[in-house]
Amino acid sequence: MNYFYFPLEQWTNTFVNEWFLPTFSSAFESISVVLNSFVDFVTNTLLFIPAELFTLILVLIAWRLGGKGLAFFTLIGMLYLGSVDIWEESMNTLSIVIVSTFVSLVIGIPVGIFSAMNNKVQAIVRPTLDFMQTLPSFVYLIPAVLLFGLGGVSAVIATFIFAAPPAVRMTNLGIRHVPKEVIEASKAFGSTSKQLLFKVQLPLAVPSIMAGVNQTIMLSLSMAVIASMIGAPGLGATVLTSISRVNIGLGLVGGLGIVVLAIILDRITQGIGQNTK
Repeated sequence: MNYFYFPLEQWTNTFVNEWFLPTFSSAFESISVVLNSFVDFVTNTLLFIPAELFTLILVLIAWRLGGKGLAFFTLIGMLYLGSVDIWEESMNTLSIVIVSTFVSLVIGIPVGIFSAMNNKVQAIVRPTLDFMQTLPSFVYLIPAVLLFGLGGVSAVIATFIFAAPPAVRMTNLGIRHVPKEVIEASKAFGSTSKQLLFKVQLPLAVPSIMAGVNQTIMLSLSMAVIASMIGAPGLGATVLTSISRVNIGLGLVGGLGIVVLAIILDRITQGIGQNTK
């Protein structure tokens, strides 16, 4: 069934190669330099900290936020990462997650706030988020590589597209679900719009925002293997190597490493969210 021909492929390639890249290549190069420096700084910092000290700090944080059970699991998990010799890969993955989450929150939370404050903004943002979440991740790996090249920067950009929507949605949801009685009482006491947002709505929306942070981190980790296909270092690259070599043991080692990081980060961020209620 070919009633008419729609040359989407040709139009897209012409648009990208003849206008978009020549016009914005310098801007993307600047973004790439900044993000690459950020990723390198985080990675070098994580690798500079002795493994024993980093484990101790993480165990104490887990104990404070999640109790003895989480602290014990964190200790066992970090010992596992060191015992199977994937500590460096784990820190590389963690650095990608940290930078991707940071970028997602810096952009996502303000967008969520604007969406909650303005229905017209929400009408634009909502289908955009739907598009970001439903578009197959392999599709936007192509423009990420085209614009930023292979490596950690492309991984951060691809992960940001995949992981940012929960931060926007949960921020929007949290602010919109602040009780109207509280808002009306604040206005009755003379609160300005700025005071209402920063002293009433955002504090009450923190648990919802933290749930968005938690989901963003989990989605960032879930992109680890896919991001390794465009040059991202870390545990994803270990799993990808195991696939190419059909090495079940290596795949299990890398996969369990991702699981350990996911559970630790998930429980810690959940603990932060519960402490803000």
